[in-house]
Amino acid sequence: MSDTVIRVESLAKKYILNHQQEENSNYKTLRDVMVNGVKSLFASIQKPQSKISSSREEFWALNDISFEIKQGDRVGIIGRNGAGKSTLLKILSRITEPTNGRISIKGRVASLLEVGTGFHPELTGRENIFLNGAILGMAKADITRKFDEIVAFAEVEKFLDTPVKRYSSGMYVRLAFAVAAHLEPDILIIDEVLAVGDVQFQKKCIGKIEEVGKEGRTIIFVSHSMTTIERLCKSAILLHNGRVSTWGTVSEVVTAYLDEGATSALYWERTQPPKNSVYFQKIYLSDETGKEIQYVTTANSLRIVMEYVVERKYCNLFLSLDLLDNKGDLIFASNSQDMGITPPEHSGQYHATVSLPAEILLANTYGIRANLWSHEEGTLDSVDNFRFTVVEVASLSNAKYTGKTGKIFIQCDWLITQKYV
Repeated sequence: MSDTVIRVESLAKKYILNHQQEENSNYKTLRDVMVNGVKSLFASIQKPQSKISSSREEFWALNDISFEIKQGDRVGIIGRNGAGKSTLLKILSRITEPTNGRISIKGRVASLLEVGTGFHPELTGRENIFLNGAILGMAKADITRKFDEIVAFAEVEKFLDTPVKRYSSGMYVRLAFAVAAHLEPDILIIDEVLAVGDVQFQKKCIGKIEEVGKEGRTIIFVSHSMTTIERLCKSAILLHNGRVSTWGTVSEVVTAYLDEGATSALYWERTQPPKNSVYFQKIYLSDETGKEIQYVTTANSLRIVMEYVVERKYCNLFLSLDLLDNKGDLIFASNSQDMGITPPEHSGQYHATVSLPAEILLANTYGIRANLWSHEEGTLDSVDNFRFTVVEVASLSNAKYTGKTGKIFIQCDWLITQKYV
């Protein structure tokens, strides 16, 4: 029987959220432009009639989590945004201390979490390779033996003696992954950070992860791509609201994840209080007239409607929409910035519509992931549990494809001419 290399017992992590609100005043606070302490001081000077009240809320990012991982296991950690995945990985990587519970880990751990984690920005790529190897407890001779292989994999040879603070996010990830995967850790922990790299490098990384797994090393992998999870992992853990919802084989857990909270009514409405001052209120499917629809057929044109609220002015606030397949993999993406849509300049309620042409979707189950984001603050709100099923109806254009598996149908323009008589 394989030895247990990670044991997690009754693990919990609590954060304290500070809320400030202005009472009995029609004036706005300065919270949009100043930190809370300075805001309170200025508010008391400039608005003597305002009363700023503070409240503290406990937020349990993880709550009573227990599991064991054996040597050589390849475990996927999945869950919706905010489920606690990143917090769990930070605790396993010894970046964050738990509030309650305990963990025990046998062996050297290499982690690839947020871009830049574990690298010193002022040091060069070369220096960071040796620094990370030393942190892992490797001798200089062992790091030197792996050095050329790391550099070749990362494809950053020309920038090896440049401080990493000048690297792009893609270069950062390439070097960080190469270091983590090649310095022979006993346990390799990888977050969704690989999504930053280009497609070819992602494929390269997945191949390397498979290779590391075959060598008997333990891998913990977080991804929103169920296809990647199924390819790389033997088992999986589904987190929901900071707790273990399902734990078992990959197929069991992926099925539970896809079914978790998914809407089949072609309509989503916010039921939880928003965390930011910009948030989605409703998302639904409609016909050409804007009327909500109850089902989608392969012959329908389709409109995806997103209603959202902006409570304060944001610089460069944009929307993005991803169409996903039934495994959560991206089919195509679109965003308001690329389409040249002017960001909203004022607070208020907004209504956005994305139209898909008729007969583009084949019979299948699809998902929608919607994001509100800005360059300065990243993702501000996200909805990724909206799923709908397209019912097959043959039409003149797609009749020959009726009954075939697939995701989208595109009617192409063909031209055939005779070149020689």
